[in-house]
Amino acid sequence: MVLRPLVLLALVVSDLYCLPASVNVFDSQGPGTVLQFFTFNCSSYTPTLKLLRVQPHTTFFNPPSLTRWQGIYVGKVTLSSSARLDALAVNHYELQLQFTCGNYVMEGPLSVDVQRDAGHIQCAGRFASPAGEIIQVPETVTPGARLYTLLLPGLEIQGAQMSITSAQEPPYFPGPFSINGQGWLQAPPQGLKGQAGKVFRLQILVTFGQNQSCGGMLMVKVLPAPSSGQVSFLEQEQNITIPEDVVPGTKVVQVQARGFDVRYEILSPVPCRLFSIGRADGVIRTTAPLELAPAAGSAVTALQVKAFERLRPWASVELDLTVTVRPVNRWPPRCLPALLMAQIPETAPVGTVLRTFTCVDPDSPGSTLDYQLRFHSPPGPASLCLNDGVLEVNATLDCDTRGDCFQHTASVLVLDGGQPRMTTEVPVLVMVTPVNEFSPACVPRTFRVREDAGPCTLLGSVVGTDMDYPHDCIEYYTSGGAGTFAVDRLSGEVHLLGPLDYEQQRLYRLTVLVTDHSQDQDPTRHLSGSCTITIEVEDVNDHPPECEPPFQELTVHTSLGHSMEVTKVSCRVPQEPQRVAFSYGIIGGNSQSRFSLQGAALVHNDLMLGPPWPEQPHTYELLIRVADAGPSTPHLSTTATVIVHLVPWRASTVATGTHRTTVPSVMTPLLVTDTEAFWQPEPWFVVVLTVTSALLLLALGWLLSRLLRRLAQVLPAPSKPAQALLLNSIQGTEGSIEGFMEAPRTETPQARSSVMNLHFDGSAQDSRTGREYLFNTRTGARRWL
Repeated sequence: MVLRPLVLLALVVSDLYCLPASVNVFDSQGPGTVLQFFTFNCSSYTPTLKLLRVQPHTTFFNPPSLTRWQGIYVGKVTLSSSARLDALAVNHYELQLQFTCGNYVMEGPLSVDVQRDAGHIQCAGRFASPAGEIIQVPETVTPGARLYTLLLPGLEIQGAQMSITSAQEPPYFPGPFSINGQGWLQAPPQGLKGQAGKVFRLQILVTFGQNQSCGGMLMVKVLPAPSSGQVSFLEQEQNITIPEDVVPGTKVVQVQARGFDVRYEILSPVPCRLFSIGRADGVIRTTAPLELAPAAGSAVTALQVKAFERLRPWASVELDLTVTVRPVNRWPPRCLPALLMAQIPETAPVGTVLRTFTCVDPDSPGSTLDYQLRFHSPPGPASLCLNDGVLEVNATLDCDTRGDCFQHTASVLVLDGGQPRMTTEVPVLVMVTPVNEFSPACVPRTFRVREDAGPCTLLGSVVGTDMDYPHDCIEYYTSGGAGTFAVDRLSGEVHLLGPLDYEQQRLYRLTVLVTDHSQDQDPTRHLSGSCTITIEVEDVNDHPPECEPPFQELTVHTSLGHSMEVTKVSCRVPQEPQRVAFSYGIIGGNSQSRFSLQGAALVHNDLMLGPPWPEQPHTYELLIRVADAGPSTPHLSTTATVIVHLVPWRASTVATGTHRTTVPSVMTPLLVTDTEAFWQPEPWFVVVLTVTSALLLLALGWLLSRLLRRLAQVLPAPSKPAQALLLNSIQGTEGSIEGFMEAPRTETPQARSSVMNLHFDGSAQDSRTGREYLFNTRTGARRWL
C-alpha cells in the first residue's frame, strides 16, 4: 500500500496521451481494485472515457472514470462489486475503451490478464459453491467405501488439511463420515443400511498455509437398494463401420444394457484416444480426427465396453465392439512443383527433359497416380509429351512461322485412385526462345539510270530475305561505289549521291551486305549475307557539237549560171567521238537563197539568179546550225558562222572561168576564248547587281548616243544605204564566251586599189551583241566603236 502511489505516478507519466495495451492482475484482487490509470490532454473540450465492450462478457469491471488533475485528465478502470476473479475459470479479458475530445475520437484495447495468486488459494469444485453439491449413494454401499473425491487443485502443494466440521450425532447419523489424506469422502464404518431416503449434510473445512482456509457443503442422499436383476446388454458383439472424414464428437453407436441406474465406461483400450462413451446414456462418440494416412493403426479399433449399476458397481457386464474406419478420398494429390515455368531454345532436340513431376496422394501414400497432359495454347500438334510424370520435348520447336512458337500453355492433370476420384492440375508454361539459325540473303539485281539523274534519285530496292522469325528483320550496308551510291539501312533502297558521266564510267558494281537482327535470345548474335548490285549508266546527249573552225571568212568569184561548193563545215563532239551523225541547216544570212547545204558542204547556186546581174561585190554572213542526229535525246546544236565575200564576174576579169578563192591564211580571224567561272550569289546580291548594271547601261547608252551624234556631224553622208554585217554568235558549253577580233586581210587585185583609200561610209549595230561599228560599203571593212 505504501508503494501504490509511486506505481500510479509511474503509470501516469508513461501512459500520457495513449491507451495501454495490457495489464496484469491477480485473482485475489477484490471489488474496487484499480486496474489502470490513463492520462489525456484535452484543453478546449470536456472529454469522455467509455467502456464499449468486454470480451468475454462479464460485469466484473466498472465504467471508467475521468477526472481533471493539474491541467490533464486522468482516467481510471476499477473492479466492480460483483468481481470474483478466478484464473482457473477465465484468465484473460479484453476491454475496448473510447476517448473523445471534441471531434477527436481515439479507441484502444485494454487486455487484462488474470494470474493466480500463490498466496491466496481458494477451494474449487461444486461443493465449494454457495448451494453445495449433492451426491447419491445406495443404502447397500460397503462400509468405509469411497463416496466422493474433493477436487482441490493446487492444495496438495500447500499441504491442505480437510475435515468435517458439522455434527454427526445419532439418531440422525448411523456413524460418522470421514475424509482421508487423499481427499476421499468415505462411508461410515457401520454402513448406510436402513438409511434409505435420508440426506446427510456435511460441512467441510479446508485449512492450508498460515491461517488460510476455505469451506463448502456436501449433501449425501441415500437411495434404496435396487432390484436383484442381472445387468445385461441388449446386443452382443457389434461391428460398426464409419468414414474417416467424420468430425470429432460424431455419434458412432449407442449401447444399451438392462439394469437399475446403469452406467457405462470403456475398459479397453486405456486410454482410448479416438473414442469416448457417455457415462449415463452409453453413446460412443469420436474424440479426434480419424485420419488414416498419418495414423495407420486407427483403421480398426476393438472397444471393450462395461455396463454396471451405479449403486452396485460389482453388478456389471462387458461388450466387445469393433469400429472400422473406412477411408475417404478427401485430399487431391500434392505435386512438386505446383507450377512449372521452363525456358528452352527452339533448337532443343526431341526428347529433351523439361521437368519431372513428383506427386503424392495424402490419402494413400505410395499409390499409383495417373498423369494427363492437356494443351491450351497453341491447340495444334503437341510439341510436348508426358511420360510417367516426366515432361519432354515431343516435336521440333520451330519458331520460324508466325504464331507457331514462343509460348506453350498447358497443364498436367494428376488423378488419384480413390473414391471419389480427386484431381490436381499443375499449370505449365514453356517459353521457347528464338535461335538465329539461317543467314539472310538477297537477290542480285541490275538497275539502269540516266547519266543526267540528279542527287537522291531512287534507283530501286534491294530485297533481302531471312527465314528466321520475325521474317526479314534485315539491315543493309554497302561497300564500293566510291560514294556515288548509297543503300538505305532499313528499307534497302538504292539512292544516287553524286553526278554520273557515261563517258567516264558506264558500269558500277556494288556489294550489298545484309545482316539480320532481333532473331535470337542473344541480341549480339547476328548472321550476314551479301549480293552484287549492278548499275548501268544510260547515255544522255549532254555535249553539243563543236565546229572547227567556228568562224570562216571566204571570198568567192562567181560566174553566171554556175553552182560551186564554197566550203565544208567540219563538226564533232570531242567528249563523244562516236557521234558522227549531224544535221545541217542555214538559219540566217541567206538572202535571196543564193546558198544551200548538201550535207556538210556549203554550195553557192547562181542558176536562179535573174537580172539585173549585180556589178558590185556582196558579202553574206551565213549562220549554219549544226545539230545532233539520231535516236539520242535531247538534240543539242551549235552555230557556225561563214562570211562569204561574193565577187561577181566582169568582162575585164583576167580569169577566164569561175574562180573560187578562199580566205588566205593572213585573213584567218583571231579566235579569243574567255572562260567565265560559274558563280551563284545570294538573292540580295543579285538584286543589287541588277539595279547597278541597269543604271550603268543607261549611262553608257547616253554617252554613246552623244558620241554618235558628233561623229555623224563630222563624217559625210554615205552614198549608199548601210549594209549590216552579221557577226558570229558567241558559242560556249559552260558559259564560255567566244569572240573574234578583226584581222588585216589582203584584197584581190581587182579591189586592192579601193582598199588603199580606206573610207568608212556607213554605221550599224550588231543584232546580237548590240555593239555599234563603222563599215565600208565597197570593201566590207569595219571598225568597232
